[in-house]
Amino acid sequence: MTTSVRQSAVLYETLEEGRIARITLNRPGTHNAQNRQLLVELDDAFARAERDDMVRVVILRGSGRSFSAGHDLGSPEAVAEWTPGPDQHSTHSFNGGTLEGAEWRTRQEWHYYFENTRRWRELRKITIAQVHGKVLSAGLMLAWACDLIVAADDTVFADVVGTRLGMCGVEYFAHPWEFGPRKAKELLLTGDALDADDAHSLGMVSKVFPLDELDDRTLAFAQRVARIPSFAALLIKESVNSTQDAMGFPAALKSCFALHELNHAHWSEVSGGKVMAGTPEYGLDDWREAPALRRATKDQP
Repeated sequence: MTTSVRQSAVLYETLEEGRIARITLNRPGTHNAQNRQLLVELDDAFARAERDDMVRVVILRGSGRSFSAGHDLGSPEAVAEWTPGPDQHSTHSFNGGTLEGAEWRTRQEWHYYFENTRRWRELRKITIAQVHGKVLSAGLMLAWACDLIVAADDTVFADVVGTRLGMCGVEYFAHPWEFGPRKAKELLLTGDALDADDAHSLGMVSKVFPLDELDDRTLAFAQRVARIPSFAALLIKESVNSTQDAMGFPAALKSCFALHELNHAHWSEVSGGKVMAGTPEYGLDDWREAPALRRATKDQP
């Protein structure tokens, strides 16, 4: 029996004589939905950039039509990763992968959805998320882990797990810090979206560029940032992150991760262990046939 060889889910390159590393999510057929392979390869790519003393700035972007549509909930590759057999991903055999019940789910999600995102936030380089198209649910986590976000003018941001899966947001719950408390509640309860200009007005996005100029303008922005002495840049990042941490960000993240796992446990219990999230029989939109995203506007219910 042979094991199939998969295409790399993440691409890595260096630019500007090594001062800038560019990481590309490379699952365009799924809108860069995050399967285990992508998340593990992304962690390796960030670590590679961190080890390289020449690298000052890291750009994270997505191939194809979108930055990332969130967690992969059912592509053939994702199903094969979960299923015992030759194509099961090795990470399902440790970090809680061999356990049962809530312990299995909590430990796996802590390692591959929560702690990895916190680690990327703390990378010893300046990071820029270059986003376009759809940035949905767990796609927000990848962008929020970065120090700066630049967006194409076609970008939409939304967390739809409340309306489509009956979940209280994603594992790395930065919503109140990025959207503001009341806007976070509105967006989670409705599943409505922000466009690039909305996100810029909130301070979540630094720059908005035309889609056909996104690569070039992001690189020019990264070149400006890379001119700052690397230690000064690191201390600026650490000063801002430390201030946010003193305001309670890490404690809030841990608490909300626990609530996220409680939400999973609720659905597992009410469904008799069949599912870990809500389904249409509980009054939710079917995520596979969900209606188009609506922009959150001030004059529409």
